[in-house]
Amino acid sequence: MFSLCHNSILSDKFSSFVKMNEQILYKLKVLAESAKYDVSCSSSGTTRKSRPGATGSAAGWGICHSFTEDGRCVSLLKIMLANYCMYDCAYCINRRSNDVRRTAFTVQELVELTLEFYRRNYIEGLFLSSGVMNNPDYTMERMIRVVKDLRTVHRYNGYIHMKSIPGASPELVSEAGKYADRLSVNIEIPKEQNLKLLAPEKNHQSIYRPMFYIQQGISANTEERKRFRHAPRFAPAGQSTQMIIGATDESDKDILRLSSALYQRPSMKRVYYSGYIPVNTNDSRLPALKQAPLARENRLYQADWLMRFYGFRVNEIVDDTFPYLDLEIDPKLTWALRHPEAFPVDLNKADYEMILRVPGIGVKSARLIVVSRRHGRITSSMLKKIGVAMKRAKYFITCNELTPCNGGEVQPEYIRKVLTEKKSAKKEPGGRQLTILFPD
Repeated sequence: MFSLCHNSILSDKFSSFVKMNEQILYKLKVLAESAKYDVSCSSSGTTRKSRPGATGSAAGWGICHSFTEDGRCVSLLKIMLANYCMYDCAYCINRRSNDVRRTAFTVQELVELTLEFYRRNYIEGLFLSSGVMNNPDYTMERMIRVVKDLRTVHRYNGYIHMKSIPGASPELVSEAGKYADRLSVNIEIPKEQNLKLLAPEKNHQSIYRPMFYIQQGISANTEERKRFRHAPRFAPAGQSTQMIIGATDESDKDILRLSSALYQRPSMKRVYYSGYIPVNTNDSRLPALKQAPLARENRLYQADWLMRFYGFRVNEIVDDTFPYLDLEIDPKLTWALRHPEAFPVDLNKADYEMILRVPGIGVKSARLIVVSRRHGRITSSMLKKIGVAMKRAKYFITCNELTPCNGGEVQPEYIRKVLTEKKSAKKEPGGRQLTILFPD
C-alpha cells in the first residue's frame, strides 16, 4: 500500500500505478510535502457505514498517520489545496516571503485525486488544509467545494478532516461542518504576544472565533438530533488544534494550562503538540535549534494523556515551582516521586482513581484490578497476568503477600535512580533511545 502518511517521498514506480499527467504528479509532490508539518490529524473518531451506491466508509478506529502492531500504516491523504499564502509567519515553510515552489490544485483535480487513491486502496480518508489565498473566505470556500463535491456528487462516504481557516465567516464554517467529519483550527503559538512576534498579521481572536463557531454548530446539532433522529450530523468527530513547541518561550505550564482550558469545551477532542522544526533558519526571531525538541513534545503528550484519561489536574503536573516537565522521567512517575505520602497504595482497598495514579498501572489494568478483587484478593501473580508493569509498580503498591519495598529503597531519590538507570540501559540495536509515548 502506498502511504502518504508523513508525506513519504513518492517513488518513480508510483506513476505507473496512477495514470495521471505530469502536472498533477508535480502538484501532488509539492503539496503533500507542504502539508507534512501539520500534525493535527488523528483517528477519525466517527463511524459511517457503507451504503449501496456510495463510495467508501469511515471506521472509528481508523484513519490516521500511525502504525499498527505489525507495522502497517493506516493511510490518510494529507494534502494542501494550495501552498500560496498571504501571511508571512516566521515559523512556516509556506510563508509569503519564502522562495519555495508554489502551486495549487483545482477543486476538480483534488476531488478526482482523492477518489482515485481511495479506489486503489492507497488511502482511507482525506486530511485537507491550505495556505490562505487572497483572503480566508476565498480559501475556505474552495476547500468546502472539494468536500461538498466528494459527499454530494460522488457520494464519498469515507473520513474527511478539514482545516478551518482563521478569519473565515461563520456561514462557511457552518457549511464545512455539514460535510467534514472533523474540523480543526491551529492555535500555533500559545501566547498572544509571541504570536504577534512571529506572525504579526494574525491574532488569537481570529483563531478562537472559528473554534467557537464549530462548538456552536456541534451543540446545536446535538439538540437537533435529540428531536429529529435522522437530522444530518455536524462535524461528528469534533474539532482539534495544534500548538508549536519550542519556537517561543512558553513554559510547559503555559502550554498545558491552555490545553486544559480547551478540553473544557465539549467539542475539543485533541490538542496536538508539534516540536518546532527550524525550516526558516535566516529569521532572527526564531531560536537556533538543530532539531525539533522531540523529548519535550513526548512529555507533553504524556501529560495530555494524564489530564484526559487519568484524572490529573494540570496543577498537579506543572505549577509555579515546576513549570517544566521532567525530560528524564514521565510526568506520572514525577508526580508519584513528589508525593511519597500517597504511597504505598493497597490495591485491595484503594479506589479506582488512586490506583490509576500508580506508576506502571494503566487504565485497562486499573479497571481489571477493580473488577478482579470482587472475586478474591489481588496477588502479585495476578497483577502480572493483568499487565501491570511490576518493575515500576512494586515501589508504590502493596497487596496480599506483596509488601512495599522498605529501607532506602522507598526513598524517591533511590527509585528515580533505579528506574532511570534501567531506562538508559534499554537501547534499540541501532543505538537509538527507546521512548514510551503514553504513561501507565
